[in-house]
Amino acid sequence: MKYKPDITTAFHKPSLLHHQSGIKQMFEEFEEDAIFTPEQVLENRGRVAIFIDGSNLFYAALQLGIEIDYTKLLCRLTGGSRLLRAFFYTGVDRTNEKQQGFLLWMRRNGYRVIAKDLVQLPDGSKKANLDVEIAVDLMALVGSYDTAVIVSGDGDLAYAADAVSYRGSRIEVVSLRSMTSDSLINVADRYIDLDQIKEDIQKSPKPNMSYSSFSGLGILDNNKPR
Repeated sequence: MKYKPDITTAFHKPSLLHHQSGIKQMFEEFEEDAIFTPEQVLENRGRVAIFIDGSNLFYAALQLGIEIDYTKLLCRLTGGSRLLRAFFYTGVDRTNEKQQGFLLWMRRNGYRVIAKDLVQLPDGSKKANLDVEIAVDLMALVGSYDTAVIVSGDGDLAYAADAVSYRGSRIEVVSLRSMTSDSLINVADRYIDLDQIKEDIQKSPKPNMSYSSFSGLGILDNNKPR
């Protein structure tokens, strides 16, 4: 007589409900163990390098209805960590004296300004694309910083940011959510919505603030960032 195993016990598998319950418990335990407090995040930042897309930030400030206080911004982004350097990338009109004065102030107050002449486009608008400059500096300084803070929502920076993270640096993205590419957020270790920190980085509110408050500096080009 041949042996016939009892398939009800020998090949018994846990029910689907039991399987799902186990997965849920596993993720709950993982979340409890993996979440870092804000204090722990800041402690692990090491040396910080800041890369600010000037045009992107100006448009974000315009959307929020605020004027940026760049001293407060630098303090907020550094967050008590050791600052390697803060880069500010912007298109420039060499004939705009007000803009030149603003950039001179930036240079003398903690920022390294990377300026590029605005180019006249066929439709009459002016634009200066500094994605390449930001990406090159991100890569060139790898090893000199531990955390890169990218103040931009431009998805064109995602590939460079991802490459930097594979070299061992942390990536923080700071931008307005409605103007931020998902591809850039997906490669970041930390994302901060400008709307959540606007109280920390704005100048005292002024009545009747309009587009002219920004365009007078000559930094805003006529093509909105992607």
